[in-house]
Amino acid sequence: MDYRPLGRTGVQVSSLCLGTMMFGAWGNTDHDDSIRVIHAALDAGVNFVDTADVYSSGESEEIVGKALKGRRDDVVLATKFFMPMGDDLNRRGPSRRWIMTAVEDSLRRLGTDHIDLYQVHRPDPAVDYEETLGALTDLVRQGKVRYIGSSSFSGSQIVEAQHAARDRNLERYRTEQPPYSLLTRSIELDVLPTAQRHGMGILTYSPLGGGWLSGSWSADSSPTSPARQRLVARFDMSLPENQRKLEAVQALQQVADDAGLTMIELAIAFVINHPGVTSAIVGPRTMEQLESQLPAADVTLTPAVLDRIDEIVKPGVNLNPADTSYGEQVLVPALRRR
Repeated sequence: MDYRPLGRTGVQVSSLCLGTMMFGAWGNTDHDDSIRVIHAALDAGVNFVDTADVYSSGESEEIVGKALKGRRDDVVLATKFFMPMGDDLNRRGPSRRWIMTAVEDSLRRLGTDHIDLYQVHRPDPAVDYEETLGALTDLVRQGKVRYIGSSSFSGSQIVEAQHAARDRNLERYRTEQPPYSLLTRSIELDVLPTAQRHGMGILTYSPLGGGWLSGSWSADSSPTSPARQRLVARFDMSLPENQRKLEAVQALQQVADDAGLTMIELAIAFVINHPGVTSAIVGPRTMEQLESQLPAADVTLTPAVLDRIDEIVKPGVNLNPADTSYGEQVLVPALRRR
């Protein structure tokens, strides 16, 4: 396993980060089996674990907490806040009021007295950066949080948050967590270079494109699971954007075959081979899935392979705009005509 600096924090993390969204009601409901998968990842050299309060309504954090008993000091533990945690409109978002409650809830579920990396799960243009950064700065000074990070911020939002931290003498976001895969490359245009300029670590999510790059999606597939039904624009095969994705996957499979790799290995290796990426978040549900993903940590792609990939999916391009966390999910209607 390769280890890399997490931005300019001085912390070293594995090139693969264990994402735990699939542990709990959203995926693997067997806690003991989920813990075995987590332990196998740690035994393989993974020292970076990412979760969020919203994953299975806190159940994922509880599973992670149980898995890390006796091993907590060996792990860089990251979690996130922002998404709704109930019907109350104030139990969500990046306000100081909610952050101070959310962090205590996460600490309790994780069974720890500190979080190594506490991340805001999404930007909210309606809330001042100083509001969020001020609360997070207090948590760092209290010792409950070591570092803070952002997730799914655009390039301009990264810059604005950095400037707000500098101007107000607040803790700055040390990491950014964006989506990135062979099929979703828009962060190469602005997010990656912006984050690099500010010395941020990058932990990317969805390197397998929601299953498109793991061999679990074909022309005959349909969005039957609740998760995929909510994201129908990403999985409805009648849409031309998804037809283009399917054609690209077929071409990429040939690249993988010629390189002697599985598609999963090619996809994850592509992400961690980018010089701006610190760690790729992999989210296995089962031991078999974890075992198929771990070998990618030792794969180096040649310039010839990367050139072939660029011919299939151009650098900086998303084949389906719905596969990103930006765009309409960030631009609120009130800002549309400004």
